[in-house]
Amino acid sequence: MESSKQKQCRSSVVETIEAPLPLVWSILRSFDKPQAYQRFVKSCTMRSGGGGGKGGEGKGSVRDVTLVSGFPADFSTERLEELDDESHVMVVSIIGGNHRLVNYKSKTKVVASPEDMAKKTVVVESYVVDVPEGTSEEDTIFFVDNIIRYNLTSLAKLTKKMMK
Repeated sequence: MESSKQKQCRSSVVETIEAPLPLVWSILRSFDKPQAYQRFVKSCTMRSGGGGGKGGEGKGSVRDVTLVSGFPADFSTERLEELDDESHVMVVSIIGGNHRLVNYKSKTKVVASPEDMAKKTVVVESYVVDVPEGTSEEDTIFFVDNIIRYNLTSLAKLTKKMMK
């Protein structure tokens, strides 16, 4: 085991979704159903915990996520670190799997848009992750930001469909 600390990088992705906060939050907070909007997720099995029932009792829940073929990984094991329905904050850590996102931890915060509080929601997903050996910080941020952007665009499409 190497004694030097692995280099980490961090970034945030912000997306405004044309849907009310309660709808957006109801989808995001469902730790046991990431495949509802994360298109790289093939399936999700809860290993422990309920995944986030009302009141935040999902904290500490662990899920095994199987990823779609063609993605540069097969599976990921993730833990729900925090779920706060009052402040609309969810923190998730990746604790295992076969992928490049070592020591990944994300914090997702959802707020009503100051533009139109009733109809628009701003989602901010921030993360920290190790920079893999042989990869630059810029490449790592580019890779992770694009996955998050893709997921949030998918979430926006899903909420739009649900509102019709």
